[in-house]
Amino acid sequence: MAFFNQDYLDFFKELAANNNKEWFDRNRKRYENEVKGPFKNFVTQLISALAKEDPDLDIEAKDAIFRINRDIRFSKDKTPYKLNNSAIISSEGRKNKNHPGLYLELGPEKLAFYGGIYGPDNKQIEKIRTYFVTYPKALNAALNEPGFKNTFGEMHGEKSKRLPKEFKEAGEQQPLIWNKQWYYYSHLPADLVVSEDLLEVFVDLERKASGMKNLLTKALYD
Repeated sequence: MAFFNQDYLDFFKELAANNNKEWFDRNRKRYENEVKGPFKNFVTQLISALAKEDPDLDIEAKDAIFRINRDIRFSKDKTPYKLNNSAIISSEGRKNKNHPGLYLELGPEKLAFYGGIYGPDNKQIEKIRTYFVTYPKALNAALNEPGFKNTFGEMHGEKSKRLPKEFKEAGEQQPLIWNKQWYYYSHLPADLVVSEDLLEVFVDLERKASGMKNLLTKALYD
């Protein structure tokens, strides 16, 4: 089934040219009916589908979905609204952005799937590096698993300029030891948002990322 119609994408296209409270207030009912409601329904159904393979996933859509309002306190861009809908689907939802899970964005420019760990603190960085040093074969297996490699290609993330001495030798063999972020992503055409296959697209992407997600979860919590 299709969760969204073309007006979902058109709303964000028009919002891009009219990103102000006055326009949004005039179109609020349209937003509620064509954007917010359908997105909540989609996230609800996606959580339900993913929970069949992840028994720890016990959240509701409200725990996963981000507000459309932008945080403009420290931004030069003062436009008040985001130009897509987004959510984090994990056992901890959006309250913990560093718990391995699925981050999704649906907008008129692209459909985006992200996974991994984007903003770990120093303790989490040390845990992940230690795990990679201790279990290099497990890391290489996750990186080279065909579903992951063919879909996401590689792990991304900003690298440290210096490594603690206990990681330097391992860092010569495995470049990911230098990372202070570890994430992967897939960007797909926006027209998939209105397709009947949207739910299965995300379920399939999460399935292909499951080995890496499980590895990062073990690194943080084992």
